[in-house]
Amino acid sequence: MSLYATLRADIITAMKARDTAKATILRTADAAIQRTAMDTDSEISDDMVVTVFRKTVKNLTDANVDFSKAGRTDLVDKNLEEICVLETYLPAQITGAKLEAIVVEAVTSTGATTRKEMGKVMGVLKRHPEAGLIDFGAASKFIQSRLN
Repeated sequence: MSLYATLRADIITAMKARDTAKATILRTADAAIQRTAMDTDSEISDDMVVTVFRKTVKNLTDANVDFSKAGRTDLVDKNLEEICVLETYLPAQITGAKLEAIVVEAVTSTGATTRKEMGKVMGVLKRHPEAGLIDFGAASKFIQSRLN
């Protein structure tokens, strides 16, 4: 069963259970996926679902910083609930030694030696077969530590 099919089934389950909060979160995510599919004129795939969910989680996390500064704990709590629901659909990201090995391989393959060449390395990482699982923030730090 694809990730999108699981999402659709979970929407129906949440609606039948009268869990309006979860149903709303999932339906909003479904709408974002469908909008992305229409915008890119492509079929809905697991990669697209993961990309949309990661972007949504990042946006919610960024918004929480602003909401915290403004003292809006109600909105922070709402966003945290939405993040928790969406993260159940996301595969675990590559971290630690495996991420470092991928970064070292990318740096070696590009021949990059300075931070000015960081874009080349990031380009290689974005084309990596497991690019959807790479935490590019952590990868950026690894790249910067490897380059002068």
